Amino acid sequence: MQFKDYYDTLGVKPDAADADIKSAYRRLARKYHPDVSKEAGAEEKFKAINEAYEALRDPERRRSYDELRAGGYRAGDEFRPPPNWQGGGFDDGGADFGDFFESLFGGRAGGVRGGRAGPRRGRDLHASVVIDIATAFRGGKERITLRDAVQGERTLEVKIPAGIEPGRQIRLAGQGHAGHSGGPAGDLLLEISFREDPRLRLEGRTVVATLPVSPWEAALGATVKVPTLAGEVELRIPPGSDSGSKLRLRGRGWPGPGGPGDQIVVLEVHVPKPGTGAQREAYERLAAAFDVAQKS
Repeated sequence: MQFKDYYDTLGVKPDAADADIKSAYRRLARKYHPDVSKEAGAEEKFKAINEAYEALRDPERRRSYDELRAGGYRAGDEFRPPPNWQGGGFDDGGADFGDFFESLFGGRAGGVRGGRAGPRRGRDLHASVVIDIATAFRGGKERITLRDAVQGERTLEVKIPAGIEPGRQIRLAGQGHAGHSGGPAGDLLLEISFREDPRLRLEGRTVVATLPVSPWEAALGATVKVPTLAGEVELRIPPGSDSGSKLRLRGRGWPGPGGPGDQIVVLEVHVPKPGTGAQREAYERLAAAFDVAQKS
């Protein structure tokens, strides 16, 4: 059995703060989530990332793991747990992780090898779920598929609270690992992230939308329809607007305790290519008119 470098798996330094470890986990979990990643080996990378995070997120387990690294163990070294090893008090039932993880943290109650003092709660499971920004805004139900070695593949229907933000967790009671000696099952903790949306993105509680407009709409002004999380609304474009101009829709952003944020609409002027002789002539007349105006 080979020693694993969990810090290297998450791409952080051994002295990384807990917040940095969590941030790295979130970023990598989103990147390699089997439901969204097309990369080869994404599912195995996703499992490795979850294993590393499970080892490092708990202070006691991280201290135990750091003791081994301080003793000189590095990735790829042949490894056997030292005699009387105490590895952080991880409950049984962690078979969804590899042998290395199990040799460090599996099969113990309260850090005592083989302890069976009585009923024990099952271990919580952690997973990430990727949803549309519109679903997160309005709330609803989302069907998700989970894969783990203990319970295999299963599909759950999850209630999404309206206005949930990325990085928040949804707790599903009793959907984690089974309990021991009659103890209750653990919970399933789902960390929320958003699929990329070509129209809308979230910056804090501000929703940002990029709106393509024609040169004449920008120059002369126009009333156009704009997508928002609650549906399309009409927006007045002032005459003489430039590409990159920002217009504000108050109260059309993300909900929060003090009321919803705003939506910012960024104008993006798209210039149509002349496909016919008449269109080319129209551009030439436009160029001539503006050339005369600039010289006068």
